[in-house]
Amino acid sequence: MDLSPAKTMWKIKVKIIRLWRQYSTDDIDSIEMVLIDSNGDTIHATVNEDVVPIFESFIEEGDSKIFINFSLSQACGSYRLTKHPYKIWLQATTRIRLCDDFPYRLTGFTHVNFREILDGTLSPEYLIDIMGQIVEVTHVEIVSLNGKDTENISLLLKNEEDVRLPLVVWGKVALDLSEAIQFLSDRTLICVMKFVKIKVWKDERSVCNAYNVSVVSLNPFIEEVEAFAKL
Repeated sequence: MDLSPAKTMWKIKVKIIRLWRQYSTDDIDSIEMVLIDSNGDTIHATVNEDVVPIFESFIEEGDSKIFINFSLSQACGSYRLTKHPYKIWLQATTRIRLCDDFPYRLTGFTHVNFREILDGTLSPEYLIDIMGQIVEVTHVEIVSLNGKDTENISLLLKNEEDVRLPLVVWGKVALDLSEAIQFLSDRTLICVMKFVKIKVWKDERSVCNAYNVSVVSLNPFIEEVEAFAKL
């Protein structure tokens, strides 16, 4: 996506591949999105609290839309959602129009090599996608995190090269994942996670889910999983 703040009027055709709401004391602070264009390029977009009422009924995950007239700022901070240098901000003057749907298989899923996580090639500044077969899993545990009791589950994944990657899943997602694993216990389980964090502790690297952002699925019907299952 060739965008920059040097220009003030933009028009892009995109698919919303991830959408979630940020809450504070039960009110919506913002709506966050990851957008993808027909070339597979992705960018983070935000709907601020001031304009949430204008746009919230017009945007849903999976929608294909045309966005017209929005602002851009430098993308920064930890755990960035995309590698695009800029971030989109919807404003009161932004217009959203319908457009033909993007292909169903255009999901933005690009799983990384486990070796590049473990050897430090990949920067923890960015969220990543992973895929691997579950070879070990613990029971759900309750641990204290920032003064609150929180569920977690630990897994070990292996990729097509038999490289092993530790994964920790926190919160309600841990409960849902544990239940799904038990339900599908008679099958080989391939775990797909989008937008996960790389964690570094005492020079050891692992991955975990990012609150509200990460998406986990088991044996989803996608080409990458079908190819992995045939190995």
